[in-house]
Amino acid sequence: MSAAPLNPNATPLPVRSFEGPSSKPDDQGDGNNDSQPTQSNPQIQSEPGDFNDCIRPQPKPSYPIAKLRFECRDLTHPGAKTYFSNTQPASILSSAVTTVLKTLYTPSKTNAHIPPTRSVTLILRSLGGVAYTTGSELDNDHKEMHFSLDYIHGITSRTPGREAPEIEGVVVHEMVHAWQWNGLGTAPGGLIEGIADFVRLKAGLSPPHWKREVAEKWDQGYQHTAYFLEWMEEECGEGSVRRINDGLRDQKYDEDRFWQKFFGKDVGSLWEGYKSYLEGQRRKERVEGHAMGEDAFWNWVKREKGGEETIVLKAMWRTRKHVQKDRDSARDAIDTDLEQLWAHYIASLKVEDAEN
Repeated sequence: MSAAPLNPNATPLPVRSFEGPSSKPDDQGDGNNDSQPTQSNPQIQSEPGDFNDCIRPQPKPSYPIAKLRFECRDLTHPGAKTYFSNTQPASILSSAVTTVLKTLYTPSKTNAHIPPTRSVTLILRSLGGVAYTTGSELDNDHKEMHFSLDYIHGITSRTPGREAPEIEGVVVHEMVHAWQWNGLGTAPGGLIEGIADFVRLKAGLSPPHWKREVAEKWDQGYQHTAYFLEWMEEECGEGSVRRINDGLRDQKYDEDRFWQKFFGKDVGSLWEGYKSYLEGQRRKERVEGHAMGEDAFWNWVKREKGGEETIVLKAMWRTRKHVQKDRDSARDAIDTDLEQLWAHYIASLKVEDAEN
């Protein structure tokens, strides 16, 4: 089929010529139409190659993405049934990664401050203990988390009804090891484990047997160091644990310099501050708690001080509960008197126990 012949008399399409901001003659001039174009808004003028008029919003920095893998080496193990009955393998791993990265890092354009972990594999198998994390045979950027099926199976008998949070808590703890710095392998093991349990604590996954108590040393590890680090977040400012972790990124751990550099104190002084805090908390609990309200204590006070003074002291204890918080001096004075009485009472109980 041939094309239709062109009509030589057809009117061509009009061509629109570009006109500048002002192409009309200057009515006030000499009529030569040689006036310069009027300036448009100078705030939107741009030089050739300037793309300010088409700026696009830059994407926000995001956390790195690692490949997540899962392996169960014995599907017939009763621990496997407990695991699959209480978790979703994919979601528990991705959730753990998010929890760890948000607690320890702020994303950047390059994320060079975050370990270059490329993959994490959770392996369920029979083994002694609870779990451990290590680099794979390929290289250290590929992590393996080995989780004991025997331990998982025993959760039901140890803490019935807590299978899901206990499994998730262990996974979060081990995931920290896949993403934290360790001072080129020189950081104290107790600090490394303490940071892992700190993340677990902040995620609301602490088991019921954890307690804030004074350990033998600051790097006792696990929950003992985790609670110490939690106190540092309050005492030294939010983000203290992030600073500690980042300080272990590209240099060896030097205890004398490390804590002074980031907190202006040595770790021994910080530890003493934490112990004083715990003592203050115990004192508050003893004064405000039910123990000081027990009849046995006040019967002892009556025997030691007499009836009239006991009435006065008990009134002080009751009054203390209603003293306004801004009257710290009044509260402290009452606390001191009651604390001394409590100490004598406890000492008398110890003597009785020894005699019996």
